[in-house]
Amino acid sequence: MHNTTAMLIELGAIILALGLLGRLAGRVGFSPIPLYLLAGLAFGHGGILPLNASEEFTATGAEIGVILLLLLLGLEYSASELVTNLKTQYPSGVVDFVLNAVPGAIAALILGWGPVAAVALAGVTWISSSGVIAKVLGDLRRLGNRETPVVLGVLVIEDLAMALYLPILTALLAGVSLAGGTVTLLISLGTVGAVLYLALRHGRLISRAVSSDNAEMLLLVVLGLTLLVAGIAQELQVSAAVGAFLVGIALSGEVAEGASNLLTPLRDLFAAVFFVFFGLSTDPADIPPVLVPALLLAIVTACTKVATGWYAARRAGIQGAGRWRAGGTLVARGEFSIVIAGLAVGVEPRIGPLATAYVLILVIVGPLTARYTEPLARRLTRRYTTSAPVSDPVDAEPAKSHAQV
Repeated sequence: MHNTTAMLIELGAIILALGLLGRLAGRVGFSPIPLYLLAGLAFGHGGILPLNASEEFTATGAEIGVILLLLLLGLEYSASELVTNLKTQYPSGVVDFVLNAVPGAIAALILGWGPVAAVALAGVTWISSSGVIAKVLGDLRRLGNRETPVVLGVLVIEDLAMALYLPILTALLAGVSLAGGTVTLLISLGTVGAVLYLALRHGRLISRAVSSDNAEMLLLVVLGLTLLVAGIAQELQVSAAVGAFLVGIALSGEVAEGASNLLTPLRDLFAAVFFVFFGLSTDPADIPPVLVPALLLAIVTACTKVATGWYAARRAGIQGAGRWRAGGTLVARGEFSIVIAGLAVGVEPRIGPLATAYVLILVIVGPLTARYTEPLARRLTRRYTTSAPVSDPVDAEPAKSHAQV
C-alpha cells in the first residue's frame, strides 16, 4: 500500500476513534484523557496493532497540540488578572510547589533516576490539569461558588510558574552548562516581563493590530503568529509552549474571545492527538514495573493537593466546606504532566510510563475527589464531634455554598 494512502487510513481511523472515545467519556461524565492515553498504548509500540505510517504526522500534530493548549490557556487571562493573582495568591503558590513538587522529586531520587529526572518528575506531580478542573467545575455547577476564584487563582499561579519552569527544564534536559542555563533563565524572565509589560501598557494596540472582522483572516494571523513565536522561543531554548502562552496573554478583549472561539476546535483535535501520541510512544510492557510507585505517588500527591486547596481557601476567608471542595477540585493531573514527561523521556525513558500511569489514576480520581471530599470531611467531622462536642467550621458553609450553586 502506498505510504500516503496508509497514512490517510491510519489518520482517519485515529480521528474517528478519538471522536467515539470522546463521546463515550461525555456520556460517562469523565475526562476523555485516560481513554486517549489507553488508545495510544493499544496502538503504539508494543501494543495490539502498531501504527507506523502516520507516526511522523502524529508527532507534528502532538507538537501543535501542546502549542494550542498553552495559547488557549493564555487567551483566558488578561495581563492585569495575572498580575493581580500573582500578588494575592503567591503564598498559596509557594505552598502548592512545596507540597506537590517535592514528593515527585524525592520519588525520582529514590528510584535512582538522577537530579534532572527529579526536576522533571517534580513538575509532573506539581501541576494540576486546568482543562479537567474547568470541566469538573462546570459539571458540578460550582462556577459561582466562593471557593472557585481561589481554585482558579492557584491554577493561574501554576500557569505563570510554567513560564519559568519549562525553560529551566529544557536547559537541563539539553545538558546546558550552569552559565548557559542562567542565560536561558534570564532570557525567559526578560521575555515574560516584556510581554506582561507590553500587554499591560499596549495590549489594545497589539489586539488592534491582530484584529480582523474576517474570521478566516483572524484565524490565520493568530495561528501563524503563535507558531512563529513558539518556534523562535524553542530556538532560544525558552520552550515553544511558553511562547504560545505569552502570545495568548498579549491578546485581549474581543480579539482574544474571537480567537478562542475559532481555535478551540483545533485545540481539542490536536490536544487529543497529543495524548494519543504520548500513548503511542509508550510501551505498555513498561507500565507494570512502575505501577506501584505511580499509585503511591498518586495517593500522596492527591492528599497534598487537597491540603493546598484547603490552605488557599482558608487564606481567602472561605469556610470549612468550601476549603474541602477547593482541595478536592485541585487533585486532577493531566495535560501539563504529560507535556513535561514528554520532554523528559529522552533523558529518563522510565518517566514516560510512570507519568502515563500516574495521570491515568489521577485524571479518573480527580472528578471523584472534587465531588466527594467535602461530604466525606463533613461525615468524619460529625463522628468526631459526636464523641467530643466542639464547633467545627466544616459544617458552617454547606447550605450557603449549595445555595450559590
